[in-house]
Amino acid sequence: MAIVAEPSGISDIKAGRLESAALKANFGDLHPPLSAHEAHVEADRCYFCFDAPCQTACPTSIDIPLFIREIAAGNPLGAAETILSANIMGGMCARVCPTETLCEEACVREHAEGKPVRIGLLQRHAVDAQMEKGHQPFTRGAHTGKKIAVVGAGPAGLACAHALSVAGHEVLIFEAREKSGGLNEYGIAAYKTPDDFAQREVEFILSIGGITLHHGQALGREVTLERLRLDYDAVFIGAGLPGVNKLGLAGEGDLDNVVDAVEYIAALRQAADLSTLPVGRRVIVIGGGMTAVDAAVQSKRLGADTVTIAYRRGIDDMKASGFERELAQTSGVTIRPWARPLRLEGHGGAASGVLFEHTKLEAGKLVSAGDAFRIEADVVFTAIGQVGAGDVFGAEAPDLKDGRIVVDEQRRTSLKGVWAGGDCVAGGQDLTVSAVEDGKQAARSIIAALKG
Repeated sequence: MAIVAEPSGISDIKAGRLESAALKANFGDLHPPLSAHEAHVEADRCYFCFDAPCQTACPTSIDIPLFIREIAAGNPLGAAETILSANIMGGMCARVCPTETLCEEACVREHAEGKPVRIGLLQRHAVDAQMEKGHQPFTRGAHTGKKIAVVGAGPAGLACAHALSVAGHEVLIFEAREKSGGLNEYGIAAYKTPDDFAQREVEFILSIGGITLHHGQALGREVTLERLRLDYDAVFIGAGLPGVNKLGLAGEGDLDNVVDAVEYIAALRQAADLSTLPVGRRVIVIGGGMTAVDAAVQSKRLGADTVTIAYRRGIDDMKASGFERELAQTSGVTIRPWARPLRLEGHGGAASGVLFEHTKLEAGKLVSAGDAFRIEADVVFTAIGQVGAGDVFGAEAPDLKDGRIVVDEQRRTSLKGVWAGGDCVAGGQDLTVSAVEDGKQAARSIIAALKG
């Protein structure tokens, strides 16, 4: 359900809580880029480790010491090629990767002095320099006559398509939405990817040639897996997760302004004018992951007075990284751990608050602490995870686990000629960078398979 600006009852919801100048500042670049001088100074801090732990910590295995050395030598375009050879979405990953728990956490300087080399910003410096040139450092291979279908134009699908095109294969992408990019376009906070970066990166990737996009084509609706397997030499599924978990509480589907956080973030990302978005004065977000933080922080930056993230376990159990939790708290968001929702409350058909119970751990099991409390709210966002939809496959479904596709190390499914990657596969990290790695590894396996 969307946020209703003037619901019945006592809710205080309206658009334009902040002036345009304040909104522009609030949704500006979260991490401004480094200048050329700053990049050189930061690159000089790198020890250029042999068997670098930062490279091991990167899901796409970017040669981090090499690209930083290239920046230090005044060769940002060479650094970009090093990055993009391993991760074609190096620009987006530099902006949205939880580097504080990946490469930068593993940095030797982090362990020595608590101040890692700013690898993410250096990566952005190099890739942005390449993108400003208007072309990529790769060329399409000689045409092989093979056609591959890719389902989903998100990070996994685009990474797979690019690698296949470099190998000379023809790729057709079937995307359910109106725009490409997947969660990079629809599911990430606007202050992390301003200036329409997600679409600029899509255009950069597609400039390799040999990739055709078909929008408004959803698996199980306009296209079927059975048909794709008949018509193409190989199929890659990178369809993401189309469903969301529900609280299972009364009123969840009936009360106005009880909203899926993923839906809200998508609407915000596509809004031409942020001042037109309805914003509650009092907001509750139920969940503990990155989506919960993105919904909470953006609500605050749109002008909400009070925003509370409620999570059923402890703060350290939250899936959101330490940096994201700190961002929420420094943005004015209150985090209430050990709080499990018991009842959604409403007045006049609109949400008015949530009744929670305190929780605790007993013998490793989450149980009630025996008391309850209420938080008033005009808007309640649910952000408790996404789920797959196995029914989209029809009779030819690959092996599934909890609604997600089971794959091997080469991202092969149980169906011959079908690979998969990204959020739709079981056991993944649900990160842009891991989705890119899935697409890359699947493409390598497809290329090898088509060579016989």
